[in-house]
Amino acid sequence: WRSRVRGAKEVLGQTPVSCLAEEITTPGEGQVKALITVAGNPVLSSPAGHQLDEALPTLDAMIAVDCWLNETTRHADVFLPGLSPLEQPHHDDLLLQFAISSVSNYSPAVFFPDDPDRPDEWEILIRLTGLCTGTPAEAVDVTALDDGFFDVMCYLQGLTGPEIRARYDHGGPERILDLTLRTGPFGDRYGENPDGLTLDMVKAHPNGIDFGPMVPQVPDILSTPEKKVRLAPQYLLDDLPRLAARLDRRADELVLVSRRHLRSNNSWMHNFTPLIKGKDRCTLLIHPDDAAVRNLTTGDSAVIASATGRVEVPVEVTDAIKPGVVSMPHGWGHGRAGTRLTVANGSPGVNNNILAPPTFIDEPSGNGAVNGIAVTVEPA
Repeated sequence: WRSRVRGAKEVLGQTPVSCLAEEITTPGEGQVKALITVAGNPVLSSPAGHQLDEALPTLDAMIAVDCWLNETTRHADVFLPGLSPLEQPHHDDLLLQFAISSVSNYSPAVFFPDDPDRPDEWEILIRLTGLCTGTPAEAVDVTALDDGFFDVMCYLQGLTGPEIRARYDHGGPERILDLTLRTGPFGDRYGENPDGLTLDMVKAHPNGIDFGPMVPQVPDILSTPEKKVRLAPQYLLDDLPRLAARLDRRADELVLVSRRHLRSNNSWMHNFTPLIKGKDRCTLLIHPDDAAVRNLTTGDSAVIASATGRVEVPVEVTDAIKPGVVSMPHGWGHGRAGTRLTVANGSPGVNNNILAPPTFIDEPSGNGAVNGIAVTVEPA
């Protein structure tokens, strides 16, 4: 299927977020009238986010599950903050996909919430799910839904949910974490491997447990019939003629690429003084040859423009970038009315996604492209 307004193709059940503004502002059957955001800031992080900024106030309802009143969530009608990071325990899962050792590390909560009746984020999301499916608020049974999800996870591991649940006096994420640890490659599988891993064992090792080098598992988890990684799936091969045709196109004057700094991977990190201190990092990197042609030197202000918009940004001349390419960091553009980001608003920077055309798409994945944008640069 394709999106209602632009006709953007669906990939893996999704269309690019750059379609969202037009789906909100264009009347007709299927018009987006409500939005739930979860710990996100698409006004800064999505292509042409300034257009989304203008569209969000026209929604009939917007709910934000977030701890920050930022450039996006300032438009919310209802604000539902989960517990802060230090008010909840943490176990590394996502980062382990990039690790070079098999480890498990658990950190308990540092502080208890000031209000014991404050719901955890997972409870908020279950209640929202119930409401979105038409269940009255008083009828949303968080415990039943939590148990149902847990039972499905048990079933996928060849276990009987009610029997395993009987071992616990609690539910929620820690019960799920214990299940995944116990049924993982080092787990005890509820007694089958007596010396195997459990959550209690991890908690007893505050510095974590190192199981040694990563264990090869690719042949076991691949779902392709031949149990091999398909380096050239057909849908990528089908895109090669389009790529070949682009090789002959006229070269752009300059192309803009994004960049990330270690201390500002995401926009919320700009609101933390130890990460934001130091020199201004929201600058335009430009090669000396390109700067000389445009009479630009380090510290000058330049106007960078694309088909979608224009911004003014300080220049940093460097041979660390190739001629024909300029670079700006993403996630900046703070200082808007209605936000509560005191530190970030003191160093607002500019939003490079204003320059990203919403129709500029990475064809195979269907994602909005935020690199390789044709731009012009001139002195401000």
